Amino acid sequence: MKKLLYISVNTKPEELSSSKTVARRLINRILEKHPSMAQEEVDLYKEHIPQLKYSYFESRSAIVNSEALAKLPMDEQNEVNQIIKLCDQFRDADIYVIAAPMWSLSFPAPLKEYIDCVIQTGKTIAFDENKPYGLLNDKERTFIYVQSSGGNIPWIIRPALNKGLNYIHDIMRFLGISKFEELLVDGTGTTELERQEAIEKAASRIETMVEQI
Repeated sequence: MKKLLYISVNTKPEELSSSKTVARRLINRILEKHPSMAQEEVDLYKEHIPQLKYSYFESRSAIVNSEALAKLPMDEQNEVNQIIKLCDQFRDADIYVIAAPMWSLSFPAPLKEYIDCVIQTGKTIAFDENKPYGLLNDKERTFIYVQSSGGNIPWIIRPALNKGLNYIHDIMRFLGISKFEELLVDGTGTTELERQEAIEKAASRIETMVEQI
């Protein structure tokens, strides 16, 4: 059974978050088309995302083995097990949807902490002569990044300003996910009318995007 993993990173309720509103419409349409698909959700402001410590690793991006894990204090064992859980959940998915606002030309900090957790040797990456490469090209995967922003960024300067989107694109390609789509909710503005117009404009792309999955 294929699995869709929805990752949201916004403290606003869904009805007040433009990115989460559009992401939910996208997900609902995907599940309508693929009713047998399983769905899991991770809210990065509700799920505990561990900060990575030296004691959790035996080598570069490699979690300690079971014997070393058993020697750690119980609170650190729980942290390592949470990292493993998040990584396994990410690795097992077929379709990924992230909903995030643009903050300071990037995205909220919990998303970076989450990505650090899911990049683990033997699970999502491996090394060849000390050079890392991704392992997520083992099956067809689709990644969709839903980003909201208050302004309309001119296309000519978008690559320079969209640093968060650029990073997510590059790190997912590195991991081996070649099919990457962006769904931008630009120009949410300062009024509810502007926000709804931006939501509807972005949502108009959903049907075409779902057909390509």
